Amino acid sequence: MVERGVRGADGVMQCPWNYIVVEGVIGVGKTSLARMLSESLGARQNLEVVQENPFLARFYEDRQSSAFVTQMFFLLSRYRQQQGLTQGNLFQERMVSDYLFAKDRIFANINLDDDELRLYEHMAAILETKITRPDLVVYLQASSEILMGRIRTRGRGFEKGLEESYLQALNEAYNYFFFHYDETPLLVVNGNELDFVQNHSHYEDLLTRIFEPFTGTQYYVPSWLEES
Repeated sequence: MVERGVRGADGVMQCPWNYIVVEGVIGVGKTSLARMLSESLGARQNLEVVQENPFLARFYEDRQSSAFVTQMFFLLSRYRQQQGLTQGNLFQERMVSDYLFAKDRIFANINLDDDELRLYEHMAAILETKITRPDLVVYLQASSEILMGRIRTRGRGFEKGLEESYLQALNEAYNYFFFHYDETPLLVVNGNELDFVQNHSHYEDLLTRIFEPFTGTQYYVPSWLEES
């Protein structure tokens, strides 16, 4: 196996990041990875509370009529949660989150009409100035076919109305957003052939790569592929 990462004087792998965000489209496994990372690092979790949005079920049934209230609820809910981080002990303890505040714009640009988007942009621009940037973003990718399969398997009631065409558009928008993302170090992880939940060796290999400091955008390549 390829040796990666940085070890301290005691030989233990050292994580160079204090605040890590895991991102990706619905069904890609971002919350699962965020939970696993927080456990491995002894870090505090900051998980998005999706099911508390009272408009979400209606949104999946009729996106056009419910998009604005759904989007604004998410924007303000995420903002309140982020403010709780800055008021807490963020810089004294390690944190792992399963969402990036700025990604809210991806959904806004897909779902809102022009007038709604202008109002949203005005609000978002004010709130974003008060958000703490992460030290590292891990972007999980997967094909739309794999994502849809995972969504159907987990069977969340409010996701039953999710259309494949919408998921495809969302997946493309995420890829576009992170292709142009340069706010923090970014690790892009293709999850089509990676099963970090069920396969511990897959997770350990990814974890070791996350422990390696870098700048800019890097693409995760599993160590077994580097050796071939």
